Amino acid sequence: MASRKTSTFWYYISKAIFSVAGWRLGPQVPPEIKKSMMIAAPHTSNWDFIFARAAFFLMDVDVRLTIKKEWTTIPLLGGLVRSLGGLAVDRSRNNSLVDGMVQLFKQRDELVILITPEGTRNYQPKWRKGFYHAAMGAGVPILLGYLDYKNKEAGVGPAFWPTGDYEKDLEEIKAFYRTKQGRFPEKGVR
Repeated sequence: MASRKTSTFWYYISKAIFSVAGWRLGPQVPPEIKKSMMIAAPHTSNWDFIFARAAFFLMDVDVRLTIKKEWTTIPLLGGLVRSLGGLAVDRSRNNSLVDGMVQLFKQRDELVILITPEGTRNYQPKWRKGFYHAAMGAGVPILLGYLDYKNKEAGVGPAFWPTGDYEKDLEEIKAFYRTKQGRFPEKGVR
């Protein structure tokens, strides 16, 4: 039997969060997909991080979140940030975050990077494109991670392989997210 990626501590904390809040897991990451960009949407509340992080601990998926390098080196706090999936990115140089993510995919056999393309908890019709270009550059699928507050379900939609036609692909991705309700529906994907 393969060893768990999630520590026992975070697994049981996550189980308690889901139990107390009445949440359940929906579809999960297909086991054959070892590398992917994961979109997290709709992103309408600070609670999204707690439920999403708990869901991925329960799914035993080692989801990583890009974060400023400085947050991972603060005594005590840095260890917590890393244990929650913080993946240090050096923003001090004039470097491309997209290129950096592509390199991270090339350096690892397994990697799931979680991105909130809306970039805000408020309604945002224009999504950031970095997740798309990183997936294209690394040759990995985009997984559609979601929190559906209406049904209290956290899951992963279908794997989406970018075609190079950003506008067309984004419309297909957003169509999926229009079926999911954020904590504040008026701020969700339209």
